[in-house]
Amino acid sequence: MVILGIDPGTATTGFGVIKIEKQKIDLLDYGCIETPKTLKLPERLNQISQDLEELVRMWQPDSIAIEELFFSKNVKTAMHVAHARGAIMQKLSAEGYEIHEYKPQKIKEAVCGYGKAEKWQVQKMVKMILHMDHVPKPDDAADALATAICHGQHVNFANLVSQSL
Repeated sequence: MVILGIDPGTATTGFGVIKIEKQKIDLLDYGCIETPKTLKLPERLNQISQDLEELVRMWQPDSIAIEELFFSKNVKTAMHVAHARGAIMQKLSAEGYEIHEYKPQKIKEAVCGYGKAEKWQVQKMVKMILHMDHVPKPDDAADALATAICHGQHVNFANLVSQSL
């Protein structure tokens, strides 16, 4: 199963593509979709949508997971991330994908075993799980990979439960 994980953002949207086969996880690709600050919000959302379409075409994922919005103190940032999530979800839905959403705490718990893990802990665990030489950078890409890993664990657990019934 190929999973595309997404960490949404307007300036930087992280993505991570992994393949899970027989309990083995392989890293296929990761990085960021970046939009210039000089673009207006609708243009940025359009670029994210177009770049995401290219990623989906290239990797043809079986499943897609996206990090849910984490609201902090900065309302303006949260609104922009919400716009990006909406554009991403609309594009993927139009492509026929079911989108699986995970709260940041659930992602941290799946990757680190602790829902309040620090960002650096998540990055180190992603590096270990995917047998990478270096911690994935930027942070958004590491978060996207963690989201994909979380979904993979969720699917594997659901499959085990259904097989035991």
